[in-house]
Amino acid sequence: MRLVFSGAAHEVTGSCHYLEVGTTKFLVDCGMEQGVNIYENVEPPVPWSDIQFVLLTHSHIDHVGMLPYIYARGFKGRVIATNATCDLCNIMLKDSAHIQEMDAEWKNRKARRAGRPEVPPLYEMNDALGVLEHFEGYHYGEIVEVNDEVSIRFTDIGHLLGSASIEIWMKEDGVEKKIVFSGDIGNFNKPLIRDPIYTKEADYAVMESTYGDRFHQKGKDHISELVRIVQETLDRGGNVVIPAFAVGRTQELLYYFRQIKSQHLIHGHDNFEVYVDSPLAVEATHVFKENQVECYDEETKELVEEGINPISFPGLKLSVTSDESININFDAKPKVIISASGMCDAGRIRHHLKHNLWRKECTVIFAGYQAVGTIGRALVDGSKEVKLFGESIDVEAHIEVLHDISGHADQNGLLAWALAFEKKPQQFFVVHGNDEVCDRFAELLTEKTGVPAKAPYSGAEFDLIKGVWVRETAGIPIQAKSAPAKKASGVFARLLAAGERLMGVIRRNEGGANKDLGKFADQINALCDKWDR
Repeated sequence: MRLVFSGAAHEVTGSCHYLEVGTTKFLVDCGMEQGVNIYENVEPPVPWSDIQFVLLTHSHIDHVGMLPYIYARGFKGRVIATNATCDLCNIMLKDSAHIQEMDAEWKNRKARRAGRPEVPPLYEMNDALGVLEHFEGYHYGEIVEVNDEVSIRFTDIGHLLGSASIEIWMKEDGVEKKIVFSGDIGNFNKPLIRDPIYTKEADYAVMESTYGDRFHQKGKDHISELVRIVQETLDRGGNVVIPAFAVGRTQELLYYFRQIKSQHLIHGHDNFEVYVDSPLAVEATHVFKENQVECYDEETKELVEEGINPISFPGLKLSVTSDESININFDAKPKVIISASGMCDAGRIRHHLKHNLWRKECTVIFAGYQAVGTIGRALVDGSKEVKLFGESIDVEAHIEVLHDISGHADQNGLLAWALAFEKKPQQFFVVHGNDEVCDRFAELLTEKTGVPAKAPYSGAEFDLIKGVWVRETAGIPIQAKSAPAKKASGVFARLLAAGERLMGVIRRNEGGANKDLGKFADQINALCDKWDR
């Protein structure tokens, strides 16, 4: 019974953890790294084809974005999540695949002009569609017997629609252990969704530490902040541009704008329009409505019962087509534009920044975490110039940050989750935090709970039966010159993965009938004869 750390080890994105229980091999999350990649990530110690299932904490790309990648390389197992997470992944993964294909197309046009070899996308739309066929959705609180060795339960963790911590009961050689993965722990008093629900007992706990060194301001009035910024900007004749994650943050903002509109808090611009310019965000908004019974908090449910759509209002414009998106910036009337992606590293938001960043009368509002290396982070840090579509754009617009609107718990919220255990775990594993934050929060966790806590690096391995580290690793910084080699994937990587899968099949046929094994060997040799050139 072992736990191997792969992604989000001393990093905030790319969550991925490998567990082996008896003959069962599975992952918790399979996320894509976003922003600057600091450390090398070790892949799980078995071929992707040997992974029997993946458990998902929630639908953000840094937790699910590599599922199509591993599907293309042999994974054909189950993907198990809450119902809402399944619904959101249905749009998130297709959108991610589209981005991968478009980015590859753009890079290859440049490569062809420069006489350089073309590069394949990280994965394609067919890979996303293929892995989506393997999704299974379950309710919060439902105990799911995955197989004879593993049972699980999803608990609402208040981070995003459908987000969950995952309790995992494991059996191996007569020994039973329980481990809980916190997922991303939600902030308190968020619009639409419930506050985090705590887990009472576990033998081990893997928990995030995104804001392990930060404190949210209590009682922050985001509506008043929005009213001030929007009022000032519209009075100047400018646009308010809000980069927002299509799933979660966009819907929260719509909730706030409905209140602003219904209470007539903006003066002199009663009919101002709010554009949601993101096909993904539009689809996600529909998913929010469909999952209101299981996922909404009591306040929001009351609005629904009164016949009020909590995320809709007069003046809301949903932009889906490219033409609709383009026309937004040809309309001179001051307006609010909400568009993805939230960190400005992809999507239509980049076009809106190109048209508005250089205008002194406009405002860009950031309402979420900005990873190091993204355009969003550069703007928040005060950059006076950014490059968009190969063009340098002067930053003349006002830059505002809605502090403490984050979907992540702060240090107090994280500690509250850890201290809620009535039966304390024997070990905390700290992940999903910036390099130094992980270590500092692990020390604080030990101090406050009296339980050993450690922030492992990728490749570290822990024996869950014996309760000891099998392998402890040091972080391997990524060298700039080696980065392209790491990202090289495509068809040859698929071939390597197929070879690994073949070896796995060969090993599993040990002890079979000689006649069948001989036939299998002849087929392999015939294939080798054909391609050994």
